[in-house]
Amino acid sequence: MDIYFLRHASAGDSRLNPAKDDERALDKLGIEQSHNVGLALAAMKITFEAILSSPLLRAQQTAKIVAEEIGHKEKIVTEPALEPSGSFEQFQSILSRYSSKAAILVVGHNPSMAEFLNKLLIGENSPDAVEVKKAMIAKVETDGSKAMLKWSLPPKVLRAIQQGSAKSSRPKTVSK
Repeated sequence: MDIYFLRHASAGDSRLNPAKDDERALDKLGIEQSHNVGLALAAMKITFEAILSSPLLRAQQTAKIVAEEIGHKEKIVTEPALEPSGSFEQFQSILSRYSSKAAILVVGHNPSMAEFLNKLLIGENSPDAVEVKKAMIAKVETDGSKAMLKWSLPPKVLRAIQQGSAKSSRPKTVSK
């Protein structure tokens, strides 16, 4: 199975009140970042059999924008285990339920996304070998017993790709 890890895009600063923080929406940068992720995935012709998202607004919005960009028609599945406080055991349960799928996208938050990714790759006492920034996407291939990080694209790289593809990389020449 291919598991794509996506941390929600920029949503401004955390709020002190946890109830209000759950409803924090993407900001302008976050909307742009989400489109960049979706456009990059579409350009790579990547599709998912399932998109799973934390119930928090910023993750739902990120998942929705990416789904629209890649043409994903299925409903986005809400998974409480992808909240910031989700446990690795809960994440493993998700993987178990979706093990028959070829490719899934999980959209969540830190610290849980970094924990899930690093424990899946390195094991229980894993250091934070892979940093999971907002709007970063990573592809992990797993056969159930071992996992391998295939690639990781941070938001700065995705933005540079989008900006670079908007203009020609060929030098302008003057023809006479």
